[in-house]
Amino acid sequence: MAFDSNIEDFDALGNDHIGTSENTPMRSDAFKLNNEEKIDIIKDDVRHIMETLGLDLTDDSLKGTPNRVAKMFVNEIFGGLNPGKKPSASTFDNKYKYGEMLVEKNITVYSTCEHHLLPIVGRAHIAYISNGTVVGLSKMNRIVDYFAKRPQVQERLTIQVVRELQEVLGTKDVACVIDAKHLCVNSRGIRDIESSTVTSEFGGKFQDMETRREFLDYIKLDTKF
Repeated sequence: MAFDSNIEDFDALGNDHIGTSENTPMRSDAFKLNNEEKIDIIKDDVRHIMETLGLDLTDDSLKGTPNRVAKMFVNEIFGGLNPGKKPSASTFDNKYKYGEMLVEKNITVYSTCEHHLLPIVGRAHIAYISNGTVVGLSKMNRIVDYFAKRPQVQERLTIQVVRELQEVLGTKDVACVIDAKHLCVNSRGIRDIESSTVTSEFGGKFQDMETRREFLDYIKLDTKF
């Protein structure tokens, strides 16, 4: 999709929540600064935004907000931009010869829309079929969390989770479905609090309709404990 280089086109792209790349757009000098240096710069920028809005930063309630927001951006909600935080995902031999689908469902997703920097909240469901190796269950949650902790587009997040697990497991037979609410839709713009967005990526055997249907049937199970 081509866009002219003017603010109206870029604004339309963002308002329609259209992504442009399978990979998170990063500059080549993204890690020139360390985390503390980034926090110091962002803190000043947040302070400037708040002062521009007319807020009184001498108030005890607001005084620490620029520093808190800066630390949250760097260390928490955008921590997945740092490749050093990528979870190690050790694999193990499938010694018990389990040859059926393994499904990890209802993985919590907390991410941030890259167009408005508002939360994306939902659930991810992952499945794979072993070709001789397996991965620890918690590693799938950690992979979702790592790629979610960055400015995101839900389609990209879904693809990144699948690509990472395909590489870790050495198989194309990986699938992911994400169902999430976008606060940029729910709390602004159209302000539709009921709608959610569903994205999916099916690799290898999951492109077969029967295998795909089995996975989708699993994640519809009502799990209560």
